[in-house]
Amino acid sequence: MKNIILIGMPAVGKSTIGSAIARKTGMKYIDTDDVIRQSCMLTLPEIIEKHGMEKFMIIEDRILSQIETSKTIISTGGSAVYGENAMRHLKASGTVLYLKINFEEICKRLKRMQSRGVVIREGQTLKDLYDERCALCERYADVAVDMSNIPPSAGIEQCIIALKRVGAIK
Repeated sequence: MKNIILIGMPAVGKSTIGSAIARKTGMKYIDTDDVIRQSCMLTLPEIIEKHGMEKFMIIEDRILSQIETSKTIISTGGSAVYGENAMRHLKASGTVLYLKINFEEICKRLKRMQSRGVVIREGQTLKDLYDERCALCERYADVAVDMSNIPPSAGIEQCIIALKRVGAIK
């Protein structure tokens, strides 16, 4: 069994869904935000403040490109899709599951972007960020599940069904 890589907007539920799928399937679980924090010994907002957004994305791309694992659910940070090396490496290791969400729902969930360490350029609106990242997620996705307006438990089940349909899990 290969890896399953979760991508999508910040606050879509990648960590919640990923850890739940790992428990249900017996697979291992990695949250790449945790890997970055441990590697840098700083929180994501601290890394962005200390090094700047562009350097953060270089760090993220490098760290994600070095993940070597199998039979693992990998929950990425929302900005992972900016890293071409990372996404090429992760995609080669398994199935990429895109957790989609509509813009109205993301507005409700992303109240505290700075405290979450969301990578957003100066002058960029949330809508600009949403459109940019959704296009990248569509590019990398092998399968997608719409998480808009559904409770996490239903989202978990929909993800498992979708992953079974594409043969990523049994």
